[in-house]
Formats: sequence, structure tokens, C-alpha cells
Amino acid sequence: MSFRLLKNWQDVLARARGALQRRGRTEHEAEDLVEEAWLRLACYEDEKQPVEQPEAFLMRTALNLSIDAHRMSSGRGEHVLLEDVVLIDTAPSTEAVVLARERMARLTLGVSRLSGRTRDVFLAHRLDGLPYTEIAKLHGISVTTVHQHLAKATLRLTEWMEGW
Repeated sequence: MSFRLLKNWQDVLARARGALQRRGRTEHEAEDLVEEAWLRLACYEDEKQPVEQPEAFLMRTALNLSIDAHRMSSGRGEHVLLEDVVLIDTAPSTEAVVLARERMARLTLGVSRLSGRTRDVFLAHRLDGLPYTEIAKLHGISVTTVHQHLAKATLRLTEWMEGW
């Protein structure tokens, strides 16, 4: 049975395009893939290789071509027009950098105003990431005293930065 003799060939092509579009292909891509599948079917018939179910052949060929095209674009990356690309600069603005430097300078000054032991305990915990028990051993104080120094440092620094 020749595919060219089918009376409903336009319906068959429309169903194949619809199946491709439901699988994420654009209308243009679906049209191209269905045309390629149609050509392959015609080549089979020209070579005197009868296709018993031309509609199924066309649908399966179009879907396989779509899968192949997807694999090719995934492997090499997609070609995108420069006009379609939106570049986003994730670097902070100059103003944000200046403000962050000012905040850091203010915080550094606040840390320098803490008493020696409180500053050491605070920096050991916040910068070095030491646990309370290790800080207590290093300074020869209790874990409760470490809590007190950290609370004191946090309170003083929060007050210091609040007015800024």
C-alpha cells in the first residue's frame, strides 16, 4: 500500500506535527521533522521496499528524528543569536562595594574596642570556627565564661553598628 495513495495524508502529517509539538518542538521544527520523515518514507517506496503501515512509519521516523536532533543539540550546545542573549552582571555595584568596605572598617574598629579576652574569644569562635569547649581550654576559662564573652561581644558590636 503506497503512502502516496492514502486519502488522509494531510491528517496523518498534522497528527505527526502535533505529536512533535506536544513533545516540546516548535511549529517550525515539527514541520521540518515531518518533512524529513516524509522524504524517508518516499525513499523507501522508491527503492521498492513496501511499507505496510506508512502512518506508523512516518510517526516513528519523525519522533526518532526529533530525539536525534535533541541529542545533537545537547551534545554540542544550542546555537543562540546574540540578540536573544540577556547578559546579567552579577558583580556588586560600585556603591555596594564602597558601603561594604565602610561597614567592614566600622566593624573592625568595633572589634578593636572590645577588651582583650572578649575580642580573642569572639575571633576564635567567629573567624577560626572553634567550638566553645576548645576556646575554654585555650584560655583556661569555663564554657559558661565563653558564652558570656560571646554575648558581651555580640551586644557591643550590635550597638556599635546600629548607629551606622
